[in-house]
Amino acid sequence: MESSEQIYRKLQQHLDRQAVGYPASRSGAEIRILKRFFSPEEAQLALHLTYKPTSIERIHGSIKGSRMAFSTMESMLDGMAMNGVIGLVEKEGARHFFTTPFVVGMYEGQLKKLTPEFLDDVAEYTSDRAFGLALLSTEVSQMRTIPVEKSLSFEQQVTTYDHLTGIIAGSDGPFAVLECICRKSAAMKGHPCSKTARRETCMALGDMARVVIRNESGRAIDKEDALEIARMSEAEGLVLQPSNTRKVDFVCACCGCCCGMLSMQKKLPKPVEFWATNFYASVDAGACTGCETCVERCQVNAVTIDDRLDVSRVNLDRCIGCGNCVTTCPTGAMTLVRKDAEVVPPEDAEDLYETIMAKKKGKLGKLKLAARYALKK
Repeated sequence: MESSEQIYRKLQQHLDRQAVGYPASRSGAEIRILKRFFSPEEAQLALHLTYKPTSIERIHGSIKGSRMAFSTMESMLDGMAMNGVIGLVEKEGARHFFTTPFVVGMYEGQLKKLTPEFLDDVAEYTSDRAFGLALLSTEVSQMRTIPVEKSLSFEQQVTTYDHLTGIIAGSDGPFAVLECICRKSAAMKGHPCSKTARRETCMALGDMARVVIRNESGRAIDKEDALEIARMSEAEGLVLQPSNTRKVDFVCACCGCCCGMLSMQKKLPKPVEFWATNFYASVDAGACTGCETCVERCQVNAVTIDDRLDVSRVNLDRCIGCGNCVTTCPTGAMTLVRKDAEVVPPEDAEDLYETIMAKKKGKLGKLKLAARYALKK
């Protein structure tokens, strides 16, 4: 009979073998987090799930040796999905369950269950080098940045997956809106967002919206509500980050002061190497007056003022092409430029994680990454 500690360690190792890893840390915070997420029985069942959605019948077939009744297993899977620690999707009318990454996934599923103690464990775990390497070693990003609508000129032909209005208009729904877990966590730590006072800024679409509504972690909205929320996010200069898929599951509206992803971006010397974006900002030095509006508007410290010329300068290693600097430039000196090589996102979440798994760096790749960016233990 395995002890509960052994079961949780086996689950950690199992999750670490999935598309986005869940590595062990020096502090052991990853095990404390798993204990919050899963009972020992649930952890044992979760060992039979992978990042690939699997039908409930096939999961039961894989655990026959445990003698667990189908109804018991079904109830446990439903409970874990309700608690936001595994994924659930319907395919041809049948439910399929799968593991989700810690970020984006299990952590965001705890929106209604945040405590100071849990946030302390999360902070300890996510600050560990092993976690950072796991997140950066996927090569294909889980999220991407799309430009705000007003930053695009009429002449620019923009594909639907790079256009939020097109994403919303093209979705069959349902739609849901929920609080931003990053802003909620920051506020609980005494650091309220400096960019927006709105609490509900993140949206879920399709299958993810169904889960959010079912779990009561967000509320149902219609297409017009979704478009209005998008307009408000653009007006406030928030960075639009949907899932890195053509069939979009979620859209985050992020700020540089609270967002975990943008906070990591700002710490890297060349963050665009780990980012999915098809645009970058450009400055017409002749039209720029050096007013610094773009510097204040940028959420990722990509724009500075050249003291010698007194004009804006865009660091292309940092610019993620959100377009927020373009919409408020008083002289029109800032424009958004499409990159020569357009990156087409994977079709859907399943395709995304298959792609991530295929390109996931091994131990040697992670060591090279750590050496290149001087990531300390």
